[in-house]
Amino acid sequence: MFSVQTEPSQAPNCWQCRYFAISWDVARPYSCKLMGFKSKAIPSLEVLRVDGQFCHGFAPKDQVSPQRVDMRLRMAMPVKPSRQIWEA
Repeated sequence: MFSVQTEPSQAPNCWQCRYFAISWDVARPYSCKLMGFKSKAIPSLEVLRVDGQFCHGFAPKDQVSPQRVDMRLRMAMPVKPSRQIWEA
C-alpha cells in the first residue's frame, strides 16, 4: 500500500505526495486526503504548526508510465477539426 515515514528529517513536499489535492474552496485551497482537512497553508506546514512534528503520512505519487502519458495526449487531441461555419 503505502509506506509511512517513521522519522522524517525535514518537512515533506506536499506537491509530491499522493494525498495532496487542490480544493475548490477559495478560502482553503489546499487539501490532505489522508488526514481529511483543507487549509490556507500547505498541509505539511499546517501539521507542523498544530502537532509540532513533521507529517508522517507522506507517500510519493505513483510514476506515470510513458504509455499512459501518450494515451492521455491522444485523448486530449481533437479527432477531426470541424469544417462547419457558424453564423452569429
